[in-house]
Amino acid sequence: MLVCILSDSHDHIPLLRKAVGQAKEQGAEIILHCGDVVAPSTLKAVMDADLPIHAIHGNNMGDMYMLSRIAHKSEGQLHYYGQDASFILAEKRIFIVHYPHYARAMATTGDYDLVCCGHTHKIQNEWIDNVKGGQTLLCNPGTVGGVGAKPTYLMGDLEDMQFSLCEVE
Repeated sequence: MLVCILSDSHDHIPLLRKAVGQAKEQGAEIILHCGDVVAPSTLKAVMDADLPIHAIHGNNMGDMYMLSRIAHKSEGQLHYYGQDASFILAEKRIFIVHYPHYARAMATTGDYDLVCCGHTHKIQNEWIDNVKGGQTLLCNPGTVGGVGAKPTYLMGDLEDMQFSLCEVE
């Protein structure tokens, strides 16, 4: 399963649309948004890409009630979790949270195959040793909204757990 991981859109709808469009052209089957969506209309603007979206709110939360309503009315396209999310995709255990320190802690538990975060607007893609003797992939896609950095996202395959950086064109 090909996944697009993005974060920190900060209501930059044109950049978010471009990123989701590019990801879909690259074969993305699902979007993981690691927070700082801000206004609910931001996610609503990319739902026309017709890809499932798993999202959390981050520290710039906007209207959480409306995000919940949009998710409820989306008939399963938008999964909005609140502060963090834990779910399984393609037999991989995934955890999403906005804060990197929280993400690193969750990666070290060994309970997840992939842990994604945002907040710093800095790209991170590294394997973390966990307490179960294995490794967990920790990913931060930077900022798709281009806040203080180039707009970026990560694309990868959950089967081989290889993720690469993509710049929004």
